[in-house]
Amino acid sequence: MRVLVVDDQRLVREGVASLLALAEDITVVGTAADGREAVAEAVARQPDVVLMDVRMPTTGAAPPAQPSTGTVADTGGIEATAVIRRQAPGCRVVMLTTFDDEEYVVRALRAGASGYLLKDLPAAELARAVRMAHAGVDQFDPAVTARLLAALDRGATLSAAAPLPEGVPLTPREVDVLRLVARGSTNREIADTLVVSEGTVKNHVSNILSRLGLRDRTQAGLYARDRGLA
Repeated sequence: MRVLVVDDQRLVREGVASLLALAEDITVVGTAADGREAVAEAVARQPDVVLMDVRMPTTGAAPPAQPSTGTVADTGGIEATAVIRRQAPGCRVVMLTTFDDEEYVVRALRAGASGYLLKDLPAAELARAVRMAHAGVDQFDPAVTARLLAALDRGATLSAAAPLPEGVPLTPREVDVLRLVARGSTNREIADTLVVSEGTVKNHVSNILSRLGLRDRTQAGLYARDRGLA
């Protein structure tokens, strides 16, 4: 597995690179100190996985993936992630940061990040995280997941009778399922709530992701929140 390490702190990026170099199945193909360098290195070297810091100097590589709400500082790593996902789509980008701010997490996901991990993870878990990313498994630090789900759940109520925003190509039942997904419910919990089989719920979830062009349940939750469905 070929990995690119991006962090504006030299000690951190060299430390992460050194730890990964101990794994026989991982090769660090390069490092970068900011978003602009990250984009250039990713396009040139085509790594399998990019470990990306969130807060770095402004890259100038591209406009932000989403307009800033003004509550957090410029996030060069997120801008770079959006560009890398467009220009080197084979690269899976995992955010590796000290910040678990809700807005950072949401913006990183919208930019196409495949995971969001905090830098306090055990050293032994770092190589495992790279392997899982390479295998296509999205990863989120438990603290980040709890914070994100809490944000999605704030004030959320299930109401199939509520009017749907225009342009949502889902059936009323699929909207029910989407609302529950956004609240963090499992397939079994959704099945119990809607009094249907778990297999039916799985089919609904698959249809929702396909029709909306979403990658996973986390993106489905974000979609629901952005449109007032959760």
